[in-house]
Amino acid sequence: MSKRATDEMREVVARALAEDLGPGDVTSDSVIPAGAKGRASIIQKEPGVLFGLEAAAEALRQTGADAFDTILVEGEWRDDVPALAARVAGPARALLAGERVALNLLGHLSGIATLTARFVRAVEGTGARILDTRKTTPGLRALEKAAVAAGGGVNHRMGLYDAILIKDNHAAIAGGVGEAVRRARDASPGLQVEVECSDDEQIAEAVEARADRLLLDNYSPPDLARAVERVAGLAQGERPEVEASGGVTLETARDFASTGVDFVSVGALTHSAPTLDVSLELSA
Repeated sequence: MSKRATDEMREVVARALAEDLGPGDVTSDSVIPAGAKGRASIIQKEPGVLFGLEAAAEALRQTGADAFDTILVEGEWRDDVPALAARVAGPARALLAGERVALNLLGHLSGIATLTARFVRAVEGTGARILDTRKTTPGLRALEKAAVAAGGGVNHRMGLYDAILIKDNHAAIAGGVGEAVRRARDASPGLQVEVECSDDEQIAEAVEARADRLLLDNYSPPDLARAVERVAGLAQGERPEVEASGGVTLETARDFASTGVDFVSVGALTHSAPTLDVSLELSA
């Protein structure tokens, strides 16, 4: 996990615990003796890719757990479940206080990694790679993108600051696709320049202006295949990369990937991934 993701994780965990605990866990404080110790097992209950044990460990550490021992390797598809993912030990009240936040984060991030792995499997052998987008949960972007990477996907730009992506609204105000690309090149020569194209004319303008990547949004697979051929025919030397997006599902991903594009971007990886089923089982 990157330093940015680690820093984000600690902040997210602290906020989530403050939200969940408030002034204290009245149930555990009422029924669990203050000195009681406990041991817990974190279990992966559903096939998929586990990711987020660091976040789960951080939640339990922040509530006072003494030890967190990871058992399973993250980032690998696992069908043999239920499987012991980690063992935790410490004050019973601490384990109960951190349980829900730990499982929420672990299940959510594992769900993203699992859905990404499904998409990666769906396009295997086509040469296309699966990209994420900025359609992330506010405040969780670095963690969610780390989960995409764990599932075998590729991270697109982290935000508006680390790569240029010229969309239709940018081009309309700038005076066209070609002019927008030229302005971006002049203003930020060290950054990758990607531009959205919606027809053959814009594709020609983007290639002529030396865009690094073309985003073809909401093209059908047959139209994508023709567009990729057009890009190759127009390019002087190596053609720009081509990214497909819009309406891609697990059922259609291979159709899009088989058109010759370099990337298929899927917003659903982060905004619609089902939570992977995980649990924490506590014993005295």
